Amino acid sequence: MTQLLFTAFSNRPDALDLAREATDRLKSSSVTCSVHMLDSDSVPELDEETLVVSLGGDGTFLRSARIAHEYNARLVGVNLGRLGFLLSVQPSELVSVINEAMKSNEVDHRIALEISYSGDKTEFAMNEVVIERAESGHMVRVKTFVDNEEFLSYSADGVMVSTPTGSTGYNFSAGGPVVDATLPLMILTPIAPHFTIGNSIVVGSEKKFRFVVESNRALVVADGHTVTSLNIGDSVEVSMSQKPVRVVATRSFDLGVRLRQGLREGHA
Repeated sequence: MTQLLFTAFSNRPDALDLAREATDRLKSSSVTCSVHMLDSDSVPELDEETLVVSLGGDGTFLRSARIAHEYNARLVGVNLGRLGFLLSVQPSELVSVINEAMKSNEVDHRIALEISYSGDKTEFAMNEVVIERAESGHMVRVKTFVDNEEFLSYSADGVMVSTPTGSTGYNFSAGGPVVDATLPLMILTPIAPHFTIGNSIVVGSEKKFRFVVESNRALVVADGHTVTSLNIGDSVEVSMSQKPVRVVATRSFDLGVRLRQGLREGHA
């Protein structure tokens, strides 16, 4: 029996309505359905056999990815937002995609990031990790290392490591390249750098970044959520997580189409 876990925020009645509609239509199948509110304190029940169905926009998908990744569950994103760079399924396709997913275990393995800080603490990110200035109006100076080899020091608003999945997000806005979401790589992009190289660098996914704060306080932000703060001399490491995010493979995702739509509509 397949378990479906619909994930949404409580302020999205359209998502809850869609979950109820899908549950009704799937009653004849061997499926158990439940709904988890991402803004609640409750802990969802799932395992690696669960299909996590994100109902919302890119933010909902990223929060859902954290849950799916922890349990090695499969994930599919339904677009209820405006554009949804990360989302390949429209609401009208939901039930058919679920039915296909129950017949096949075909997934895309998406790279996730592991952030290591304060000795033994770790954090997850699917899109990007940003080491950014903690105070408005003050740049932060960050020395970067790739596999313990010193690379560059940036005086900038921040420095970002992006996954291929996240390349169409903050990385794209900061002038970084858009890459195929299935490629095994990471992208380092400075944010508004001052008198230094402003281009991104692309490295293999087996590499490890280390960042050391040289001036002013900084924040470590993962997928838009603050993880920790860094004082001068503090460091943080970013590497590929040993476990990917398992995203259900669909035929409807076309990055070129989404980029053209976004540019036409002013969302990208």
